[in-house]
Amino acid sequence: MIPAMNTQDAHTHFFSRSFFSTLANLSPRPEDENALLAEISQRAGLEIPDANPIVHADRWLAEMDTAQVQRMVTFASLPAEAGAVAEAARHADGRLLPYTVIDPTAETALAFAEKALSEMGFRGLLLFPAMHHFDVGGTAMSPFYDLALQHNAPVVVHCGVLQVKLRDLVGLPRPYDLSFANPLAVIPAANRFPGLKFVIPHFGGGFFREALMAGLQCENVMLDSSSSNSWMVSDPGMLSLSRIFRKVLDAIGAERILFGTDSCTFPRGYRTDIRDLQLEALRSAGATDGQMTQIYSENMLALLP
Repeated sequence: MIPAMNTQDAHTHFFSRSFFSTLANLSPRPEDENALLAEISQRAGLEIPDANPIVHADRWLAEMDTAQVQRMVTFASLPAEAGAVAEAARHADGRLLPYTVIDPTAETALAFAEKALSEMGFRGLLLFPAMHHFDVGGTAMSPFYDLALQHNAPVVVHCGVLQVKLRDLVGLPRPYDLSFANPLAVIPAANRFPGLKFVIPHFGGGFFREALMAGLQCENVMLDSSSSNSWMVSDPGMLSLSRIFRKVLDAIGAERILFGTDSCTFPRGYRTDIRDLQLEALRSAGATDGQMTQIYSENMLALLP
C-alpha cells in the first residue's frame, strides 16, 4: 500500500495565467485577451488562475496536501510559461518538480533548454514531436540529449493521440502529425544515450504495443500511467486499464512504471479519481503492495532524488 503523504506524481501541468494569456494572444480570433479568457472559462468550465504564480502554486500545494501527494512533476506547457513555473517551483521548496516543453525546431531552443536546466531550476524536458514535427530519434536531437544527460534531466516524449482542447477554444489550428508520434522513434535516441531516461506518457497514447516494444528494446525507457487513458477506445484489442498494467508489469516490470494523473486545471484540481482508478486497476492486475509502492513512490524518488 502507498505510504501516507509519499505519493509521487510524475505528470501534471501547472497551467499558469501566463499559459492561458499566451494562447489567447496567439489566437487568430479578433477578441482581446480578457474576452477570450472569459469565454474559455465559461465554455470549458474552468477557472483562469491568478496572475501571481505563487498564489497558483499555493493552490496546487493545498490540493497536494488534501490528496496526500508529497511531490509532483509540473510542466511548463509552453516555453513562455517557463518563468512562472520556475518561480512556483522555487516557492514550493522541492514539492513541485518543474519540467519545460521545448520546440527543437525553434532557432533558440537549445539556448533556452540550457538556461532552463542550468539557471532556472528545471529538472526535465518535455517534447511534443507530433506538434512540432521533428524526428525524436534523429541525430539533430543529440545536442538536446547531451544537455539533458549533463543535468540528469529525464526527457518526456509525448507519443500517440494529441488533443489540446484549449487551443481549439481560442481558434488555433491543429498541427498534430501522428507520423512523428510513434514510440518506436524513441529507440535510436535511447540506444545512443543509454544513461538518459526517456519517459513515454499515457502508455504510448494509442501506440501501446509500440511503447511496450520501446521498453523491451531499451532499459532506459519508462512509461507513465497518466490521464484517463481514453485512447483505449481506439485499441482493437479492447484493452482495459487492468490489462494494460498487467502487460506492462510482465514486459518491463514495476520499476519502469511512473504514476501520473495529468492534473491540470481548476476547479477540478488534483485528479484523485484517476489515482484511485489506477489503484483499483493495479489490484485487479495482481500487482503486489511492493510493486504499487514502486509505481506510486519509489520510482520517481529514484528518478528525481
